[in-house]
This record gives sequence, structure tokens and C-alpha cells, in this order.
Amino acid sequence: MADINFNKLNDEQIFHKSTELLYFAYRDFISWPDDVLETYGFGRAHHRILYFVSTNPGMTVAELLKILNITKQSLSRVLGALIEQGYIDQKIGAEDRRQRLLFLSTKGKVLLDEVSVSQKASILKASQQVGPEAVTGFWKMLKALANEED
Repeated sequence: MADINFNKLNDEQIFHKSTELLYFAYRDFISWPDDVLETYGFGRAHHRILYFVSTNPGMTVAELLKILNITKQSLSRVLGALIEQGYIDQKIGAEDRRQRLLFLSTKGKVLLDEVSVSQKASILKASQQVGPEAVTGFWKMLKALANEED
């Protein structure tokens, strides 16, 4: 893919080229995990839950709902399957016994590692290719695209 001179593009071209590149990057970034998850009978929602529980051990279901911005019904079905099959452990809160705190089980860590291996390699390879300034710019761009509350 040829380099693009941002300074020579108008707003419409920036929008279309950015959308196109974001689409292709996401498609390729998620293809490996999709294939792995399919062998377990899981999908992207399962992956997102595994990921966020791994990076926020002990989070509550309410916190997970807020991060994922999905309905309780949607979360319940997917989270229930992960708990039932032993990928996520649910513990009662020490301060508030009504709380259910979520942790990745050993089985969940193994699955997340398997699902993430290709993504990690891709991100590290791309980061090394473009260098720290471009990575910082990329992160700024993604933050600007994301909802401020997230």
C-alpha cells in the first residue's frame, strides 16, 4: 500500500481514505480471533468480555456493562456462557455481598492468550515499522474517535 500525503487531501478524501483503512485494518485484526473463537462456539462479544475482565480483574457486572455499552440481556447470555464453561470466575464482593466480581480463570487466560497471539504480533510489528511518534499519533486519533466517557 503506497504512502498517502495527508497534506494534499481534501476533507472528503481524508474521510474516505481513513474509513477505508480503518475498515481493512479492523477486518484483518479481528480475523484470527474470529477463527479461534469459532472453534469454541464463541464470538466477538465473548472476546470483548474476556479482554476487559482480564484487564480489570475484580470488576463488577455493572462496570462491564458500562464499558461494553450493551444491554443487561445481551451481557447476561454471553457472560453466563463464559462463567458456566469455566472461562470466568464470579466471586461475591467482600464489602457488598450483592456484588459479583469477575475474574478470568486459568482456562480463560489460556483462551485469551490463544485468541490474542496474532493481534499482539500484528500490533507490535506495525508499531516497530512506524515508530513511536506515529504510534502516539495513532493513539491520539483513536482517543479522539472514541466517546469521551470511555
